[in-house]
Amino acid sequence: MSSPQTPDADRAAEQAGRLALVTGAGRGIGAAVVDALAARGARVLATDLDAGSVGQVAARHPDGQVTARRLDVTDAAAVEALVADAEDTLGPLDTAVNVAGILRTSPVLDLDDTDWADTFAVNTGGVLHVSRSVARRMTGRRRGSIVTVASNAAGIPRAGMAAYAASKAATVMFTKCLGLEVAAYGVRCNTVCPGSTLTDMQRGMWERSGADAASAERAVVEGDLAAHRTGIPLGRIADPADIADAVAFLASDRARHITLHDLYVDGGATLRA
Repeated sequence: MSSPQTPDADRAAEQAGRLALVTGAGRGIGAAVVDALAARGARVLATDLDAGSVGQVAARHPDGQVTARRLDVTDAAAVEALVADAEDTLGPLDTAVNVAGILRTSPVLDLDDTDWADTFAVNTGGVLHVSRSVARRMTGRRRGSIVTVASNAAGIPRAGMAAYAASKAATVMFTKCLGLEVAAYGVRCNTVCPGSTLTDMQRGMWERSGADAASAERAVVEGDLAAHRTGIPLGRIADPADIADAVAFLASDRARHITLHDLYVDGGATLRA
């Protein structure tokens, strides 16, 4: 009689035999998503605008389980070429995770047109390019999962973050609309909306504010009434792995009846407004 599998063993086999594409995989949440999917048995095509950083992420995984490629998600032709090549050389994509994103902070009255356009080009246009390309193939196979990492800023106003918040809100609705259109083909589309997470993007905001990291982190957890910003009820900033675990769940068969869903992973910071 075979012994029952442990939860760890189940997790290790969860993505076995599957191929996943991850954008923005060179650092932070994207790198954590690569690690989470690989730990669950997936082969991962990890992409990033910074070829060096994504190469370092791939090097952490033995036996070629993770393949690193440079990708500019704002370039629709480059996205299509990469997806086509991946399917020809690595096999059919079962999962796509959109993580690539940028943040340009500014009060609206001072917001530069270029910053607005660049933010939408990456955060919304990039998601369109990747999701459209993989969904065209997934629908033909009648299976697949697309997970987009957005932000809790998509659901609550943030002072000084209009471009970022608007781009993420657009991306959430785009993903839901896509999910509605492809549901009949067995393709699921969901979003994960993180709150403050210990990434280079978060640290960059702290550096620009001039505050030391410990003080800045404490301020995020406690909130700022003057900026109309709640704190984090759970009392901690997220680790990238917290977000990656949510992504991995939505990509898995454990979430096989979940689509058009918007999962907030923010320690309660938005009070799910």
